[in-house]
Amino acid sequence: MTEILEQTDIALFLYLNQFQNETWNKIMLFFSERFVWIPLYASILFLIYKKFGWKQTLFLIFLYVFLIVISDQLSFFLKNSTQRLRPFRDPRLSDIAHFVGKSGGKFGFVSGHATNAFAFAVFSALILKHRLITISLLVWASVVAYSRVYLGVHFPGDILGGAVLGSGLAFFFSFLHKIMARKFQWLTKKK
Repeated sequence: MTEILEQTDIALFLYLNQFQNETWNKIMLFFSERFVWIPLYASILFLIYKKFGWKQTLFLIFLYVFLIVISDQLSFFLKNSTQRLRPFRDPRLSDIAHFVGKSGGKFGFVSGHATNAFAFAVFSALILKHRLITISLLVWASVVAYSRVYLGVHFPGDILGGAVLGSGLAFFFSFLHKIMARKFQWLTKKK
């Protein structure tokens, strides 16, 4: 069963990784950068401030930081525990796959980019509860995740694992936020 999943993952990687050109290379490298998304993060925090006020915004900033640290560390732990080679490190793929840009570490399951992007997107969607924002954030997280396959640094299974892990953590942190908001009523009073 594991062999069938691995072969399917490799076949899907090779299919998704084949659509290469210079324009898309630049676009996907852009989507993979972490710091270009600071305006997005700031915009989400501004929307949270407008909806909840400064007290809850400060508390949510703390939760966001904790969420991203946990998601990043869990993905790193899983990479080192599973030790699944990244596509560009896999000798079976070195002559047939396309690799663009910087390489990552040796192991790839689960994708840290996918974990962090989905943790941020799903948590923000659960906090803001706005349909257009939810759709936009999920599309953004999906493109960030896909960019990792396009660039040749992750298999689709790495992305799927990261998306599930990040989303699960986001739901847990949303639940934690609700408990804390009930327990500390002063957090929910907008001023």
